This record gives sequence, C-alpha cells and structure tokens, in this order.
Amino acid sequence: MSNERPGDGRDRRRAPGAADREAEVGEPVVRGDPAVTGERAERAARFDPDDPDSLAAAAETVRRFASEAVGGDDNVVMLRGAAACAALVRGHGSYKAAAEAAGDGVGVSFIRKWARVHDLPESVRRHVARGHIAPTAAKHIARVAGEARFTVAWAVLDADLTVREVRRVASAVNDGVAPEEALRSEGVTPGRLTVDLPPDAYRRLRDRASLENRDPGDVLADALDDY
Repeated sequence: MSNERPGDGRDRRRAPGAADREAEVGEPVVRGDPAVTGERAERAARFDPDDPDSLAAAAETVRRFASEAVGGDDNVVMLRGAAACAALVRGHGSYKAAAEAAGDGVGVSFIRKWARVHDLPESVRRHVARGHIAPTAAKHIARVAGEARFTVAWAVLDADLTVREVRRVASAVNDGVAPEEALRSEGVTPGRLTVDLPPDAYRRLRDRASLENRDPGDVLADALDDY
C-alpha cells in the first residue's frame, strides 16, 4: 500500500459529473472560490508538488494538521490539510514517503485518508467546504471508487446520514454490495430528493405527469437528460 498514489491531479477539467478530481493537485479550486469560502478565498494556499519550497510548506501544514492544533470543526482548514497531504504524495511519490516528509506523528494512514479526500470531485468538496458534509464523513466517501461516491455523497445530503452510517455504507460497497443496496440497508431510498419549484413550473410538471400517466420524478428525469 505504501507505493499507492492518488489519481493524476494534472488532468484538466472535463464534463461535470466526473468521479475523480479534475484540477491539478494542490490547486485551491474550492477553497479559493469566494462563493464558497467568502473572504478566506483570498488566503487560500496553493501547494505545488514540483516546487521544493511549496512542498516544505505542505509538510509543515500537514504536521500542524495532524497535531490537531488547528482545524477542529473548520472544514476549510481540513480541506487545506487534505490538499497539503495530496501535494506531498504527488511530490514524494508515495504515501510512505509523504508521511516521512511530514515527520514524526504523521502516519501513512493519515496521509492516505486525507489525500483521498482532496481527490474527491469538486461538486462533493464544495459541500464539505460549506459544512453540509462533515470531513469525517468525506473520508469514508473517499474510500468508495467511481460513480458510487456520488451516490453515497448525495445520500449524506438528502438523508442526513451520520458518519457511522456513511462508514458502514462505504465498507459494504467496498465489499461488493451495490451502493443503492447498501443505502437501503440503512433505511435510505436512493434517488429520493425534495425540491422546491416555482408555482408555475410545479403546475406544469403536475399537468404533464398526469396527462402522460407518469410519476413527476420520471418527467423531471427526462427533462434533466434532455438538458
């Protein structure tokens, strides 16, 4: 496991909905967005895995992050720590080398968990930064690969899953259980979403669904596919 590396962070942006991070490792795409982090966006740190000085700053950030001297319930600080972990892995080539660069008190498992959080897709990390998904839950979402991570992440938002429930779902998925089935075992109906529509749109949706003898959700799904 010590030679594992996160997915290549140098990939450029593709279409929305990709299951892996698309921006470069260490780029403060979410942390640097004022719409998400407000005034703190101006102070968002960028960690360049190809720059020795930036790697040294990343190592210091990880040491402080691992010591629990900073962070607490601050989701933005935790995302910065995750970015620093990912940059160390990219710069030093493995989780083990990254942990060694961070110094005593920083284990391989710590580096691996938080680097994976940094590799989550932007749409998920934005909810972490906003406080809608707890970083401790994000660590378990990051254990899940591919499109299943979206299924689990959106269930956290729509079904208000606890961290313990997210951990059980992630473990079940990694054991080969379909994500939808894993969620049902926790009493969650995958795909169930409550939305507010403008009155006119609501009336038209109900009218269309009734005339076509369909469920409103099916009409909305078709509209999204067309969109």
